[in-house]
Amino acid sequence: MISSSLANAVDFVYFDVDDTLLDHSHAEREALADLRSRYLTVFGHLSVDQLQDTYHRINRPLWRKYTEGEVEKETVKMDRFRLLLDAVDAPQADASRIGSVYLQRYAEHWAFVDGAWDTYAAVAERYPVGLLTNGFAEVQERKLKKFPEIRDRASVVLVSEETGHMKPHPRVFEVAAERAGTSPDRILYVGDSWRSDVEGGTRAGWRVAWYARNVEEGREMNGRSFAFRNWSDLLARL
Repeated sequence: MISSSLANAVDFVYFDVDDTLLDHSHAEREALADLRSRYLTVFGHLSVDQLQDTYHRINRPLWRKYTEGEVEKETVKMDRFRLLLDAVDAPQADASRIGSVYLQRYAEHWAFVDGAWDTYAAVAERYPVGLLTNGFAEVQERKLKKFPEIRDRASVVLVSEETGHMKPHPRVFEVAAERAGTSPDRILYVGDSWRSDVEGGTRAGWRVAWYARNVEEGREMNGRSFAFRNWSDLLARL
């Protein structure tokens, strides 16, 4: 079992961004709702839940191919909406325009996950912190410009794309450790994705705090990692 306190075991704390510090899931849903309202003739026959489910069925496999280096990001940006329009029987609609509107609306709904900012700021008072995130580099840059208080406290900011790979690729974590100037076994990574953050981080020799706020079934953690649902639980460990 991992020690209840990490105070003497950690020298650097990395945070994921999407669905860890910032609420990507909420912003995505609200952007799709805005898209539905704007293009009722295209999406109006679907509820927001149905539209989001359809979008996920299309976007997630594309994103997985992108993280594994099988497709370029421009392919993801275009194909997810082209295929979405095919799925809702509206292939005549302008996928490029709809994709642009989605990104615009998505940016309007960015916000912190409840409790994340206070915890991040508190951790940054005790340890050097960094940001390690997947996502399109230009979009992540816009997020950090909107929330400069996140970047201001980070001694390292690394978008996976900069390494030529995406989490959970080992090279991403190697570069992040190098930039932190810290031994991998002295790094704690706080993230929400089992595959990208927990599996990627533990394979790299990091400690991982899995933010499992929306996970109903537990997964077995190794002795250097733990799951938490409330930010106060993370602070109690540190």
